This record gives sequence, structure tokens and C-alpha cells, in this order.
Amino acid sequence: MRILIIEDDIEAASYLVKGLKEAGHTSDHAPDGDVGYALAHKGGYDVMIIDRMLPKRDGLSIIEQRRTEGDATPVLILSALGEVDDRVTGLRAGGDDYLTKPYAFTELLARIEVMARRRSPSEVETVYRLADLELDRLSHSVKRAGQVILLQPREFRLLEYLMKNAGQVVTRTMLLENVWDYHFDPQTNVIDVHISRLRAKIDKGFDPALLQTVRGSGYSLRAPD
Repeated sequence: MRILIIEDDIEAASYLVKGLKEAGHTSDHAPDGDVGYALAHKGGYDVMIIDRMLPKRDGLSIIEQRRTEGDATPVLILSALGEVDDRVTGLRAGGDDYLTKPYAFTELLARIEVMARRRSPSEVETVYRLADLELDRLSHSVKRAGQVILLQPREFRLLEYLMKNAGQVVTRTMLLENVWDYHFDPQTNVIDVHISRLRAKIDKGFDPALLQTVRGSGYSLRAPD
């Protein structure tokens, strides 16, 4: 999943970003309400995690405006305000769930996965399929021809991005920015190594081969015509 985190506490936000990345998700962080609203307005997120008390613009006003604008992206409100009236206010403002600080990360992860499952298939695609290869974004599972394939978190993110862009050529720059979060080329063979490992897991012993190298351009996940 792609998740937007609007949180002014840098340490808390870093903890969230790290935990979500280890769980196989990608996230963007906004340190204040204005930046958070701009990113939310840009869209493309499966879930938003929003703190109530933010500088420049409070979390509830962001949620209310996005709902008024027709944004149905699930929102988990995080707040140190945990009284019943606080939670009710947050939910009535348009939040889908409310979690009080401090919290257990495993509970937060379970809540955002449940919220994502509630969305209709037309709103968010949770399962990608290509030929006999299947990737489930919520359960973080991969199967080919019914056989479970175990992937490391980075391998899962790499396959998820390739499946999302199945049939298209994906360049090194696209992979660096969307899988590794690099906006520069570190001049290493990290992509080649991970592609090789992924190919060995999803193609070895199966027919046909799906992960193709497009010389001089990048890679493509595609089924034969």
C-alpha cells in the first residue's frame, strides 16, 4: 500500500515510516498540515494516517475538506486526545478509525489493512494477477501456479511495482524512485541483484518466464502473447 503520514513529531513519523517499510508498504511524510493537505489533494494513496494536532492546519480540518472534495481515502486518526468525545469528534469529521497515542505498531498495521480491505475493488486494487502469478498486497503473499513464494520485503515491493506496471518497460530510475526511494543513482548493482533474486523465485521451475530484461531500457513483467 501507499500511505500518507501527516505527523509533526519527526521521531514518531520516522518510527512509522520505518515500520511500514519493513511491512512492505511505501509512505510519504508531511510535517505540518499545509504540506499534508497538499499531498492529500495530489492523491494516489491507499490510506492516510493523520495526527489531530498539527502546526499550520489541524488534522480534522484536512479530513473535513478532503471529504467535502469527494476524497474517500480511508483515514486513521492518531491522537493523544483519547476521551470518548474526542474520538466521536474525529469520526464525525470523516475519520474511518481512531487510535490513541501511545499505540502498538502491530495494532496500527492491522487497522490500516482492515480499512484498505473495506474499499471496493473499483477504488483500490489489492490483488495483482499476471498469467499464473498472483500478488496480494494486503496479506503480503505471492503465489505462482498455486505454489506459495516467499519474498523478502524489498523483493515484494519490487514485484508489486512490476506487477502494477505489467506489460510496460520499467526503467532503473523508476525502480530507484519507487522501490528504493532514491532520487539519484547510487551507481551500484543493487537493482540487478534484486532482479536476479526475484527472477529465481518467480520464474525458476515455472513456464513461461515472466520477468524480462529489456536491453538498454530496463525490465518488464509480461506474459507471452
